[in-house]
Order: sequence, then C-alpha cells, then structure tokens
Amino acid sequence: MAQEFAFEVFLRDDKGKGASRRLRRKERKIPAIIYGANKEPVAISLWHNDLKKALEHEAIFSHILTLSLDGKEESVILKDLQRHPFKPLLTHADFLRVEKGHELHVNVPLHFMNEDTAPAVKLEGGIVSHQQTEVEVICLPKDLPEFIEVDVSGMAMDQTIHLSDLKLPEGVRLAALAQGPDHDLAVASIHKPRGVKADEAEDAENEGEEGGE
Repeated sequence: MAQEFAFEVFLRDDKGKGASRRLRRKERKIPAIIYGANKEPVAISLWHNDLKKALEHEAIFSHILTLSLDGKEESVILKDLQRHPFKPLLTHADFLRVEKGHELHVNVPLHFMNEDTAPAVKLEGGIVSHQQTEVEVICLPKDLPEFIEVDVSGMAMDQTIHLSDLKLPEGVRLAALAQGPDHDLAVASIHKPRGVKADEAEDAENEGEEGGE
C-alpha cells in the first residue's frame, strides 16, 4: 500500500523573523508557505513534530502530500525544507501546489538493487560506487514514482550505468536527458578497490621484469 502523508495546517497572520521564532518556541509549530498554480501564496504553519516524524520516511520527498486548511484539502509537494544549522529543528517549509494535467519537476531517490549478488562484486571483489543518489524527473502527478530502481546485477567489472540506462516508469522522463546527450551522467560503476588495482599492477610489472631476464 502506498504511503500517504497528510498534515493539518493553520493560516499565519504574523510574519517576520520575530513572529517565526515565537511560533517555533511557544506553539511548537514551524512557518511554511503554499505557492504555485497561478494562485496567491498562502502563509501557513504546521506542527513541527508531525512534519519531523514524517521526514523519517524517504518517500515524503517524492509523494503528493495533503494539507488540510480550515477543512479544505490541497495537494502539494514538499519543494524546500530549511533546518536549524546545529539543532535538530526544522525552521521553514515550502509547499508547491499540484495541478492535475500539469507536469511536475521532482527529485526522486534511486534504490540500488542486487549489489551483493552482482558477479563482479561477489566473484571478482568489485565495489559498487554511486555517482548519483537521486534524479530529477518530469511527469504528471499521477505518474510520480516513489523511487527508481537501479539493478546492478548484470554489471561487469569497470562497467558504468548512465542515466540513459535507467528503466523509467511509464510517463516519466529525466530532466537531465531533456538537456541533451552531454547530460547523460554516470549513476553507478563497479571497480576493484584501489589497493587491489595497485597490487595487480605491481605483480604484472614484476612478471614483466622476470620475463625479460
């Protein structure tokens, strides 16, 4: 069953840094804003701990969220989140309105599959390196994936998976590839550890010297 995220939010009349500090300290809420869809931005607040608990789930960043304001619900995505520089506190959130029939640009996490069972890892001692941990997708709200799988089971030693190699759900495309082939970035690769490579190179050099004697 797909994860769902819903939050009760409240209109925020007082604005400014002082008002935001009072909101966080006395009411245990954080200031936020709802914007987009050619509508006026709305200043809101929501319970700090509700949002903090929801952030324990990676999926919140790639899901349509529901905000309930005075009994009316609005569909949004979490577009930006600000945190205190050294305390475990959230300080501000930006929510972007979602419109049916209008495409979204959302960062979606990558889930790397079958790393331990890939022959290049299991039999040859290779190590998988992740060059990307998330990608920006373009899609309609109904097609928004929670994550994108990257299957490394078929990768050979010194092979690299690029963005163009990813299997995307129907209706989803990558923002980077829309900019042209020069943006087909590496996603993951398998290589032998540096120390092993150096040892193999040294062994090969020694064998060459012995063969020349």
